[in-house]
Amino acid sequence: MNIKQHIINRIERTEAGKQFITEQRSRIVLFAVFGFSLNLLYAFYHAALGIINQSVWFITMCAYYIVLSTMRLSAVLCERKNRSTPSNDIEYFVMKLCGVLLILLNFVLAGAIYISLSQNIATKYGEIIMITIATYTFSKITMAVIKAVKQRKNPSPLLSVIRSISYAEVAASVLTLQRSMLVSFGKMNDTDIHTMNTLTGSAVCLFILILGISLIIRGTKRKENNYG
Repeated sequence: MNIKQHIINRIERTEAGKQFITEQRSRIVLFAVFGFSLNLLYAFYHAALGIINQSVWFITMCAYYIVLSTMRLSAVLCERKNRSTPSNDIEYFVMKLCGVLLILLNFVLAGAIYISLSQNIATKYGEIIMITIATYTFSKITMAVIKAVKQRKNPSPLLSVIRSISYAEVAASVLTLQRSMLVSFGKMNDTDIHTMNTLTGSAVCLFILILGISLIIRGTKRKENNYG
């Protein structure tokens, strides 16, 4: 027996471990729990920096991560509720709620982008750190694409919500990566950098706004079909 199989066998000995191995939905929700914890830590981190430095930008980023963590928490609580009382109505309610929160996230992110552009806020990193950040960002993009392909035939509203949250976070990460790369490696002048960041920021905000509106429309149509 190889090491991988041995680890899998040990995990499957517990009920939770068995669900993680055999059920795609359980794995996705578990990753959402991890994402929620990470987003919450980032929120506390930016809140502390905002208070210490009296920085509106850090406070805005704190709000950004709070909205992200709230969406993921709602998805996790929905799954927990479904374990005891399965109901599509709960999932579609969370879909509409997260749609509204994505629209809110769009405005928070737009505020963060405006502040960073007006105050010329962009972190410059060394080559190794920048390559590490780029690798991490592209791995997130790759995972999002893989999940989209694997789950394209899964009708679950909750999994659709979790994917949309991931798409929004990945889009914002791409913008952050671009801003850092332009100041770390780019040879463009300040005007061109400002233009690039403005265009990409606008595209990201529009993308998140569309995601939010799409979730609200899908959740509302489902309710109308149920009660119509």
